[in-house]
Order: sequence, then structure tokens, then C-alpha cells
Amino acid sequence: MKILAIDVGSGTQDALYYIDDRELENCPKFILPSPSVFVFNKIKKLTNRGKNIYLYGHNMGGGFKSALISHKNAGYKVACSEQAAYAISDNLKKVEQMGIEITETCPKGYVPVYLTDYDPGFWENLLNTVGLDYPDIVMIAAQDHGFFPNISNRKGRFKLWERFLLEKGDIYNLIYEVPDESLTRLMTIQKIIGGGYVADTGGAAILGALYDEDVYEKSRTCGVCIINIGNSHTIGFLLYKDQVYGIYEHHTGILTPEKLWKQINRFKKGDLRNEEVFEDMGHGCICRQGVESIDFSETYVIGPRRNLLQGYAAKFIAPGGDMMLTGAIGLINGFFLITQKD
Repeated sequence: MKILAIDVGSGTQDALYYIDDRELENCPKFILPSPSVFVFNKIKKLTNRGKNIYLYGHNMGGGFKSALISHKNAGYKVACSEQAAYAISDNLKKVEQMGIEITETCPKGYVPVYLTDYDPGFWENLLNTVGLDYPDIVMIAAQDHGFFPNISNRKGRFKLWERFLLEKGDIYNLIYEVPDESLTRLMTIQKIIGGGYVADTGGAAILGALYDEDVYEKSRTCGVCIINIGNSHTIGFLLYKDQVYGIYEHHTGILTPEKLWKQINRFKKGDLRNEEVFEDMGHGCICRQGVESIDFSETYVIGPRRNLLQGYAAKFIAPGGDMMLTGAIGLINGFFLITQKD
């Protein structure tokens, strides 16, 4: 069996081509610019060429939005299809208020720009170039804010985490065979890959960290705190015996090492208020009852910006020998955990 597992972030997409009869260390790996970076760079080039653009394709990560605003500010026009508009905002009126025309037809003279988190043709060509077959299964993790057109994305996304904790916070529910209908980005991805498991990047990070034997064993005997410091988002989890007891999420660009470490330590004790994180322009913080009775002092750090906590009392881990592949390994680890459980 061959599995292509991809963790789509804001800066990179990190892929593992898993072959079940080969050591993990010998499986092909790819660290590539994320799809939103592709789109960002294409828009910048079209701005420099003085071209109007037409976005079409699918809902996807919106990391290209600043390039789109710069394009508009430079005096050039933008149009998009309805599905592409959802990559800009859940509220289509807001898209139109930006001066973007929503139309299913590319206006004359506009240059089309295709949006997608996963392009089967791109991956088929890449794999073929290096002599690999198209996989039996494709699994993808991406950050999904959920579909909340009438409230902020920060509040909406954290409502999903709150619901997850209310439903006991079982780690087996962090990977989706069928995503909730509010997870429109993951639903779109799943349609493109033709089924297969999908997950939020936060959930994939937990499952990937648990591939590390030390983290897994510690989580069975006492609590552990796992912090994933990504290029855009920092997310932390309190984990004990396959149950998540707390979730913390902030924006990496707002955090200093001192602020992050102080907030993490309060989070581990159940002392960090949700409102405090939200007012600091983060997403929020929530803990289950009883969190204060468990020792979560053991802290593990992953993510491309993990050096933010260099020198603090936390362990840097690299599941499978490559920290950048934590999310991809988490998809595969979650897949096998679920299938074995069934």
C-alpha cells in the first residue's frame, strides 16, 4: 500500500510518500511551498505585468489575500467564481465590498488563476518525474476555520475546538473519514482527493507527536503538553490517555518567546482565560474540568517556528526523524490507529 500524506500549511506543504513495506526513513519526502504561496507569487507577477485577474477553482487557504489587496490597490481589477470567493471570505458580500466581481465566467482580457489546496495533476506529474506511482490513498491536513459568515473566523474556529472538547476530546476524532459540514475547506479537499481521510493541521500535529515513543509513553502515564509553532498559528494541546484536556491557539506573529512561555505555563494549570487570548488577537483557550488535577508539566515542541522556545524547559522532538513531517506522519499514524481500533 502506498499513501501520500500532505500537511498543507501557510508557508509549506509537507508530504510523505508512505510505502508500507519500507522503513519510514527510506520513504520519499517533499517539503514544498504551500499552494497559497503558489497563488500569492502568481498574483504578484500579474500585478507587475499590469494584468487583471480572475480567480477560479476551489475554496482553499487564503494566504494569498495580501497579494490580492495589493493588486487591487495598484489599480487592477479582480473577479472570481463563487467557490473561489470562499477562499477570501465566508461572507460573499464582504468579497464584493472589496471591489471583486463574483462571476462564473472569466471576463475578457483577465488572466485566470486556479485555486486549489490539492492538484492531482501536479502531484501525478511530480511523482512520475521521480519514478513513483500515484498512491493508493491520499490524505491531507489543512487548517479549517469552519464556515462562519456572520462571526469572526477566530471565534468560529475556536467554537469547533470547544465542541470537540465537549464531546470528550477523543484523539480518534481528530482525523475525519467524513468531516463536519461546517469544515468547508476540508470537505472541498476530500472531494478533490476522491474520499480518504482529512484532518485539521492541529489534530494532525497531535497524532504526529504521538508517533514519538517518548511522547506516547508519557501521555499514558502522566499528562503532556504539545505545542505546535507554525508559520502563522501556534496551537497547544494538553493530552492524557488518548484524551485532550485543553486547547490553546494563537497567532505566531504576535507572540514573543516570553509571552508564549508564560501563556503556556498558565494554560497547563488551567489558569489562562479564553477572553484574554482572544483579546490578544489569538483564537482562544479552553480546558476541561479536572485539568488542574493532572500534571502537564512535560512539554514537547514541534513546528517550523519552534525556535521561538529555544532555551526554555521544553523538549524539541522530530517524529520519524523529521520535524517538518510531523503532520504528515500524524495523518498516517491516525489512519492506522483508527483502522486498528475498528
